[in-house]
Amino acid sequence: MFNLDGFTFNSRRAVAFGALAIGAIAFSGAAAGSPLPLFPFIMTPPAQSAPPSIQAAPSGDEGAVAAMPARLKRQIVSYATREAPGTIIIDTPNTYLYYVLGGGQAIRYGIGVGRDGFTWSGVQSVSKKAEWPDWTPPPEMIARQPYLPRQMAGGPGNPLGARAMYLGGTVYRIHGTNAPATIGTHVSSGCIRLTNEDVTDLYSRVNVGTKVIVLPMDRRADSADGKRG
Repeated sequence: MFNLDGFTFNSRRAVAFGALAIGAIAFSGAAAGSPLPLFPFIMTPPAQSAPPSIQAAPSGDEGAVAAMPARLKRQIVSYATREAPGTIIIDTPNTYLYYVLGGGQAIRYGIGVGRDGFTWSGVQSVSKKAEWPDWTPPPEMIARQPYLPRQMAGGPGNPLGARAMYLGGTVYRIHGTNAPATIGTHVSSGCIRLTNEDVTDLYSRVNVGTKVIVLPMDRRADSADGKRG
């Protein structure tokens, strides 16, 4: 005899098992795409950590200025010269740049100059000014150092630093540096370098057309008269 009650019970159990089977297939498909944690789920809130303290770290240039010998720090000094106020005089052997104020005074900056065989002397004028200048090494520099980039955009990592003042039609510049520890040394390929802080100060005082006197290695600038050595 056909048992309707038994059929009903068995049907319900089949439906239940079918639902479980479908759920298992769906779970397996989801797991194949992105693994799920094993049961039972234990939900725990993410650990709360204290926000890191924010401290302004000194820039490399500021640190170097603090550690720089006193003689190389920017300062107003007595300086006798017949050159007009606003003239720049480069004391190559002593690694100083003088910005003439007049009245027997000048602002003295510590600088880096050309290494042995790369110093030069003469009279030029500022032909161009640039903030955070791009750097394009000249062909003769690339021939000596073929690993150099052919062009580098301006910025903190650029060897020309924060400012540049181009000298006449030469390849030389007065510029900043991303290596402030080289101030006071003979290290460049002929350019004159200052800390970024100092070159920014000088840049604000200098105009296109400013006269620049570069003294030779065998001449001091204690009493410069602007004549070429």
